[in-house]
Amino acid sequence: MTAAITCSDLSFSWPDGASVLCGLNVTFGPGRTGLIGVNGSGKSTLLRLIAGELRPGSGTIRARGEVGYLPQAITLGTQHSVSDLLGITAARSALHAIEAGETGEDAFAAVGDDWDVEERARAWLDRLGLDHLDLDDRVERLSGGETILVALAALFLRRPDILLLDEPTNNLDLDARGRLYDAVASWTGVMVIVSHDRELLGRVDQVADLSGGEIRMYGGNLAAYEELLAAEQAAAERAVTAAAADVRRERRDVVDAQVKQARRDRMGRKLAASGSIPRIVAHARKRAAQETAGRSRELHAERLQAARGRLAEAEQAVRDDAEIRVELPGTAVPAGRTVLTVTGLDGAHWHPAAPAPETAPALATAPGPGGALAPAAPAAAQVAAGVLAEFIVRGPERIALTGPNGSGKTTLLRAIAGLAARPGVSVRLGAVVGYLPQRLDILDDSLTVVGNVRAAAPAASVNEVRASLARFLFRGERADRLASTLSGGERFRAVLAALLLAQPAPQLLLLDEPTNNLDMASVRHLSEALGGYRGALLVASHDVPFLRSAGITRWLRLDREAGLTAIDPL
Repeated sequence: MTAAITCSDLSFSWPDGASVLCGLNVTFGPGRTGLIGVNGSGKSTLLRLIAGELRPGSGTIRARGEVGYLPQAITLGTQHSVSDLLGITAARSALHAIEAGETGEDAFAAVGDDWDVEERARAWLDRLGLDHLDLDDRVERLSGGETILVALAALFLRRPDILLLDEPTNNLDLDARGRLYDAVASWTGVMVIVSHDRELLGRVDQVADLSGGEIRMYGGNLAAYEELLAAEQAAAERAVTAAAADVRRERRDVVDAQVKQARRDRMGRKLAASGSIPRIVAHARKRAAQETAGRSRELHAERLQAARGRLAEAEQAVRDDAEIRVELPGTAVPAGRTVLTVTGLDGAHWHPAAPAPETAPALATAPGPGGALAPAAPAAAQVAAGVLAEFIVRGPERIALTGPNGSGKTTLLRAIAGLAARPGVSVRLGAVVGYLPQRLDILDDSLTVVGNVRAAAPAASVNEVRASLARFLFRGERADRLASTLSGGERFRAVLAALLLAQPAPQLLLLDEPTNNLDMASVRHLSEALGGYRGALLVASHDVPFLRSAGITRWLRLDREAGLTAIDPL
């Protein structure tokens, strides 16, 4: 029996009545399917329904084969071991008991066919870059990325017929992502992947686009999908243009017909008033003219309505693909200005887990008159093996900060933003800093979008804020919505607006994994907004396609042991 997933007339609503899916029909067969769609479209909900974590309101789900599921968030008890997470503890215990001389049936039943379970588990851990972990290590030792990789190893070890992965590359560094890509490429069963990771979606066999409660299937990977979608949208836009022309033509025909009928009516009245024809004939002609005029009006009205219907249908086929087009001249910095100087990055004290000193040094020094900086602490520009002891940003540089999970990227950004002290590390600023943390919690949910931006830019008038928000796709009533009511994509655009429109304007922008949990439309909006940014940019990210789209000019890598080093472009 070939493994497959079939959803028929599937509907689901949350307890508050919010509808997520309604009458959905879709089949996922063998191969790798990338499930995409905007935030809130129901992708994760659909996976949870298939996995049995949620019950549909109506409709059916049939999964032919065993289902394995990797959720976005994995919650584990710290007392558990890696072996527990892999699901092999019982088999291992029985195996060890048999090796020690146990001959009971229960032990052999617990082992089943898994006589090589430890070897296979070790092989998968090694393949996913977890060779430093022991099967008996406690979960509390694992980082977020390591937890995801161990959970993936557990799924691959089980070899289910159907594998559901929900944003599997979140929290994974570049090396771990590469190993995941290889594992996904080798999968031979049914795999459905919810992801915005372009590299991962470049390895799927088909793309399922969930939009408006419906799924459309496109053969090929993400690049093939985008090419086909672009062709569809171009055809749809041409159809809109043609339909709009039809509406204009029908309107002109209606006006022309009304003018001609008015002329006929005037001539008929003049002829009847002249007495040149009998009254009974005049009345007959008048009735005939009125009937003809009525039929003509109905015909033109029907044609106009049909043209409007074709226009509405054509417009529905065109996606809302509005772009952010924003100019931010206030963020510009001269090419020669020293925007940031960080010293003391070399040495054993630079480690994310190192304790902060009791008396923390000043992390951020405001620029002096004319933007001058206080003299930086003397330090060699480079130390052994190319490690940077001093990190300097000048002018509108765009710098990528890469490195493995747990290397201290977030800690470094927080130190620069003045939110965390590091022993021996000195930060001097020559520009106003804007910081976007991984958690997008910088909005006040009790305020509207306009209110949040005005809080960041109190000197701006309401009209100025509204004009700026329109460029972030908040027009009219959308700008008056409470932040608490925004969708994921809308909230991200509101956060961007509050960050980039702040007064004074940020001339050094710090972004910490900005594309985590963003749909592809929001990632595109971020790239578009950064296109109008004129200041210096320092972004910590594992998303190489996004980094390339951001126009990175310098690439750095932070490592626990090696420190901060310059690397070649990725």
